[in-house]
Amino acid sequence: MLKAINLSHSFDYLLFENVNLEVNKKEKIAIVGSSGSGKSTLLHILSTFLKPKSGEVFIENKNIYSLKEKELIEIRRKEIGIIFQFHYLFNTFSALENLEVAALLSEKEIDFNLLKRLKIDNVIYQNIQTLSGGQQQRVSIARVLTKKPKIIFADEPTGNLDKENANEVIEVLFEYCEENEASLITVTHDLEIAKKFDKVYLLKDKKLILMENGKWTM
Repeated sequence: MLKAINLSHSFDYLLFENVNLEVNKKEKIAIVGSSGSGKSTLLHILSTFLKPKSGEVFIENKNIYSLKEKELIEIRRKEIGIIFQFHYLFNTFSALENLEVAALLSEKEIDFNLLKRLKIDNVIYQNIQTLSGGQQQRVSIARVLTKKPKIIFADEPTGNLDKENANEVIEVLFEYCEENEASLITVTHDLEIAKKFDKVYLLKDKKLILMENGKWTM
């Protein structure tokens, strides 16, 4: 489903180097690490929004950074969904109108059972600006799942939620992956949440380290 080979990236300093990652169909991956370690940057590279300084990323066997912009846009529209740390919702629209835009662009239908699972079915007619941060987060998750993506990239998807709601959102994402044979790559600061995933990686000292049997491999 996704394969990253020898990814390196830097700004004024080296952020990470020679990162390798392989994600299979229906697999759920969590990436943890301290603030500034490069987790979100790595996610942006994997999700086609930032070209690495070196290395390659393949989605469905396509080398994404060798594609033309039109082909890349098509992958973003049809194959991937991104839950940003900042929601990027249309503030002048209602929650439902935000979902309708996603449904229209992806030629899909809104799943109202999903809205119930995410506990936003009672606020869908409200303007986005009237919703709490947690409600906006769940609308942004519903918007992504409405697209029916094959790979979901999530940057702190439970950051604005309490423990109970965070666990429920993770369950919804896991159920979606199982039902749609989709993959999930999540960046989170919450190790307790991360341990629910199939695999957990730590980005530290410029390297991506896998957790095995509760310990970080070196």
